[in-house]
Amino acid sequence: MRESGPHDLVDVTNRENLETVVDEYDIDTIYHMAAILSAAGEKNPWLAWDVNMNGTYNVLEVSREKGVTRLFVPSSIAVFGPETPRENTPQDTVLKPRTMYGLTKVSGELLCNYYYERFGLDVRGVRYPGIISYKTPPGGGTTDYAIEIFHEALKRKDYTCFLREDSTLPMMYMPDCIKSTLDLMDADLEALIHHADFNLAAISFSPKELADEIRKHIPELAVKYEPDSRQAIADSWPKTIDDSAAREEWGWRPGYDLAAMTEDMLRNLRTQYE
Repeated sequence: MRESGPHDLVDVTNRENLETVVDEYDIDTIYHMAAILSAAGEKNPWLAWDVNMNGTYNVLEVSREKGVTRLFVPSSIAVFGPETPRENTPQDTVLKPRTMYGLTKVSGELLCNYYYERFGLDVRGVRYPGIISYKTPPGGGTTDYAIEIFHEALKRKDYTCFLREDSTLPMMYMPDCIKSTLDLMDADLEALIHHADFNLAAISFSPKELADEIRKHIPELAVKYEPDSRQAIADSWPKTIDDSAAREEWGWRPGYDLAAMTEDMLRNLRTQYE
């Protein structure tokens, strides 16, 4: 990251720091991606609240005061809870999460929509599913197994999964994640009915289905399933998502299915282990 281009270090919990950077670079668009994720947030819920809530509030306030024209604040499938329909989860539904991460994301959605309605700040966001990338290591999320398994398949051909083999969850490959973000930010504001809380879907699969797909390339892969505390989090999340609002309001379409993602992940990761 440090070698990829000009950058500055920003602490979203430090409002003065944010103001200084926005002023120095005359920033008119912000992608606010800082967050403490689900599993990491349960280990330190106080830090998760500080970063996810106070950080988001600071970004919203600085954007409002400094005249930022467009702001992206991502949400997550963690906003859903056990009372939410798990199959084809609707856009507008019950939001009663059981994690600090999910709680902060629900609050963040409401706060962002308030800033749009109250102050006219053009803030947009999607409910990301689990994101899979060959460039980024696992970051403390409940869906991290879907990245770890690729590395272990190539290194040792053996992996112990922290979720049950049938734990189907919504996932997305990083190129689609980037595409969805940019597509939403480029969308005509007048076409948007929703703003900071779009359901987003691409692929839904279980650990077993992913392992079976990887075995088409690495037949020797052995996988054991030893669920830990993250299983309860996964059990409270949807299996599949209805993202018709995103498709209708700004033309969202994913480009990768499970087979295409698996092939691309392995092709790019092999260079690290050969």
